Amino acid sequence: QVRLEVSGGATVRPGASLTLSCQGSGFVSNRYYVGWFRQGPGSEREFVGGSNLVGADTKYADSVKGRFAISRVNNRNILELQMNNLRIDDTAVYFCAAKRGTIDSQDDYRYWGQGTQVTVHE
Repeated sequence: QVRLEVSGGATVRPGASLTLSCQGSGFVSNRYYVGWFRQGPGSEREFVGGSNLVGADTKYADSVKGRFAISRVNNRNILELQMNNLRIDDTAVYFCAAKRGTIDSQDDYRYWGQGTQVTVHE
């Protein structure tokens, strides 16, 4: 059974950097796509970025392009979301989720980790 464990949330100042980790297990093939999502206070959940299981085929929301980056921890089943130059409106609960296939696959994100809180304020 696919499991995703999310960690790394913290409270930081604007302009700070923070790295979130998504530890995956139970994948039965390499054909999964992992997406990062966030939900701010009073906001809908939105897609932040994603990659395949080795950190390739990345895609990012316009709001985080150039600031956030996804990478794989070498030889470990961990994908990191590196967040730089954080803004107050980046404050949200961040999730990672997985679906079968590629970024363009129409399958739902079936597997979800529990969220981790990122708070950005002065």
